[in-house]
Amino acid sequence: MAELHQSGIDPAMARRNKRVAMAGMFIAVGMVGVAYASVPLYQLFCQVTGFGGTPQTAVDSPKGAIARQMTVRFDSNVANDLAWTVKPAAHITDNIGKVDTVNYVATNYSDKPITGMAVFNVSPERAGVYFNKIECFCFTEQTLQPGETVDMPIVFFVDPELDDNQELDTIKEITLSYTFYASDNEGS
Repeated sequence: MAELHQSGIDPAMARRNKRVAMAGMFIAVGMVGVAYASVPLYQLFCQVTGFGGTPQTAVDSPKGAIARQMTVRFDSNVANDLAWTVKPAAHITDNIGKVDTVNYVATNYSDKPITGMAVFNVSPERAGVYFNKIECFCFTEQTLQPGETVDMPIVFFVDPELDDNQELDTIKEITLSYTFYASDNEGS
């Protein structure tokens, strides 16, 4: 029979309990670490693969346009804590592979400078990998002075390889959507 310590607790059982408690603590700390790391890792995964409608960033223009046309619609949403109005460009219809430039128009209607940033998405999601931005206001934070109105350009193309994917033959329209937020660096 196991010897009891003067406190009435079996020393072997106490060691096992301590090991289980330590293992549980390490697991909990590890889960918190994974939770914090998951958001940037997921964003990186989406940017690399185009998963979830994340457009690609292009370093070069496409090789050339093809005959198939695509309509691109533009959408904008502004978070409640950002004192901006943002008007999207009108839709365009153009040949796949042709480089296009459109402007969103943003106005700061507050009495102070405000720095904002935009998060983007493409619908339908499966077209995201084929939507390539060469230049975009969304690559950096934007600061608007009180009452200032600015054109915010996007230079983009739809990759002609979309036409090679037979599963995407039915896609005739792509929507590029931006949600604008106050920058985390606002006021610093």
